[in-house]
Amino acid sequence: MKALAIDVGGTKIYSALINEKGQIVSDVEKYATPKTYDEIIATFKKIIANHDFDVVAFSTCGAVNNDNTRILGSTGNIVKEYPKTDFQALSDKPVFVENDANCAAWAEYKIGASKNCQNSVMLTLGTGVGGGIIVNGKLLKGKNGAAGEMHFKMRTDKKRKCTCGAWDCFEIYASGTGLKLTGEEISSNPDITTYDIIGAYKTDPIMKKIFDRWQDDILLGIVGLANLFDPDCVVLSGSMAEFVDTDYLTDEVNKQIVTTPTKVVKASAGNHSGMIGAALLAFEKFYGKS
Repeated sequence: MKALAIDVGGTKIYSALINEKGQIVSDVEKYATPKTYDEIIATFKKIIANHDFDVVAFSTCGAVNNDNTRILGSTGNIVKEYPKTDFQALSDKPVFVENDANCAAWAEYKIGASKNCQNSVMLTLGTGVGGGIIVNGKLLKGKNGAAGEMHFKMRTDKKRKCTCGAWDCFEIYASGTGLKLTGEEISSNPDITTYDIIGAYKTDPIMKKIFDRWQDDILLGIVGLANLFDPDCVVLSGSMAEFVDTDYLTDEVNKQIVTTPTKVVKASAGNHSGMIGAALLAFEKFYGKS
């Protein structure tokens, strides 16, 4: 049995065939995300027409409803018409849709860093911050499917406006964007980049101060999440996660939380964990295979 997994992001669309074990069994194809809605749909149809599969599994930007059939609202990083997509109409085979961070969290739970952990939180640290939460072996979706958004308050002084429109969310501190803003504040250099900071934080005292402040902002968020969900582990994924000191975070989190001890680990399901998680969730939903 094979799933055609399609990972939809604001800049790239990936696709691959994945089996019931979460193994990628074809080449991974990559497309630039089109700038118009009609072109996006045409890309989906092209991908689907070129493969033989049992189910289509979408891992997508944006919150997804609890029936796993549609996007709930505009995602901000893709054409505004995208949420109106009728995914079921794209194929005669079953079609499954889930948020990309939720898919990645499920892949980690099934085959990756949080395997066999019945309770876990996954944070994707990139330009923004994504989140997926597993509670008692089930993906936490919320009443309508929008749970897991990392837009809780870090401050109350309206210091940084977040991509969601609110002020001072966890995302605007813990993301790569947050690292740059922290760099600007500490260095008084508006042209500083994340590459400048990451390239020099081990040797330059100013860059180290910036990096440490950013990492401690991540720490504060993890402490709050650990107190809320009492997870077996917190998994960090995404392009910025590779630079984080998980031993330091584990030690500090366990000093500060009021719940039971946890650990902070790096994701291990691979760069295409969204597609893998989408496929495994689709197999479970339509065929009862987990």
